[in-house]
Amino acid sequence: MLSRVLAVLAVLLATFIYRSGRLVKHGIFTLPALPPSYYVDGDVQTHCTILQESPHTFEYCEDMTFWDHLDADGTVAARFIIVGCDPNRKAWNTVMGPLRNPEPRAYLWLLDTVDNSLQRIGLEGYPEGHSFHPLGIEVTPSQNGAPSNFYVVNHAREKTTIEHFTISPDTPTQALWKRTLSSPWFVSPNALAITNETSFYVSNDHLMTRRLPFPLAPALPLTETIAGLPLSWLAHVTINPDGTITHELAALGVAFANGVAISPDGTTLALSSTSLGQVYFYDRNTATNALKFRETVNLPFFNDNIMFDEEGTLIVTGHPHFPSLTAVAANKTDARAPSWAVSLTPFQKKRVSPRAHAQRIGSETLFQSDGSVFGSSCTTLRDSRTGSLYMVGLYEEGLMVCRP
Repeated sequence: MLSRVLAVLAVLLATFIYRSGRLVKHGIFTLPALPPSYYVDGDVQTHCTILQESPHTFEYCEDMTFWDHLDADGTVAARFIIVGCDPNRKAWNTVMGPLRNPEPRAYLWLLDTVDNSLQRIGLEGYPEGHSFHPLGIEVTPSQNGAPSNFYVVNHAREKTTIEHFTISPDTPTQALWKRTLSSPWFVSPNALAITNETSFYVSNDHLMTRRLPFPLAPALPLTETIAGLPLSWLAHVTINPDGTITHELAALGVAFANGVAISPDGTTLALSSTSLGQVYFYDRNTATNALKFRETVNLPFFNDNIMFDEEGTLIVTGHPHFPSLTAVAANKTDARAPSWAVSLTPFQKKRVSPRAHAQRIGSETLFQSDGSVFGSSCTTLRDSRTGSLYMVGLYEEGLMVCRP
């Protein structure tokens, strides 16, 4: 009996080392020797600016998304960025913990990409007593002045929901609340990727969450994270005309499903597996939203949110050293969490074989920091029209803009 137990343990250990050993070695046990700052298009001191607002309102921003205003011909007439920031993240974080206090509410901000001006977005009609802690956010483009549909993953007090708003170019600093979407399948919603005005993909990052009672939490969710257990998933959600939702599983067996993004032509979906430091690419059926796994790309960090730019290049942002990130979250003295963002560019679209296709994706570092200049990076956007780079950090103050 003992020999069988030891054999099973040996197999489990070997599996863990095979799947997670690379990232555990370099992202947990080793602090990467990163520079104070590196920007691919020039000196950080002259090319990058950190935008800040009044204290405790524009910090700890987790996600952001471009909000395009299109003219009658479908051309981008103006581009804004909507940013979700939660200054209370160190007291209320349903992914990393803790869950001490969900008050006060978090904030949404509107950034003008022309002059870097910032304005707060109010929540019109939002229910009193309903807490607000945004994680993943996505918005549809405004077509010739029409309102956009705007979806926000909300890690609220009782459970995680998805809030549905509309937002209009006429009143860009007011998001009109429409409904709260809830489902037993929304175990741990994290990131969103819109497929049309009333449907989207949503990642669920854990099966075992910090909301479990003690001692199950934090032990079980931490085990799921560190061991890279493939228990999370990606789903596709459709809002029906009567306000109900249709929930369909799109990808199963993912370790810490996190950021999700759809390519400009709609035929490719990318999904972050944070625990394994990998991005999964899927072929997407644009008519049915069904996915077919295509390939895996390894990253040198724990990848968080991802986005495709207009050229079809995937921008991946993440955390090079997990212990440093948790130290910052815990308010450890002098703690700082490094940052890293890369681009993944396919050399050609035609697929010959899985091995050859994987070799045709090129990687380039866009930004690095040991945390002293800008830390805890979690989302990066790149504007292909101007080459500008926008970055936010999970526990960082402000938003960094870098221009070539």
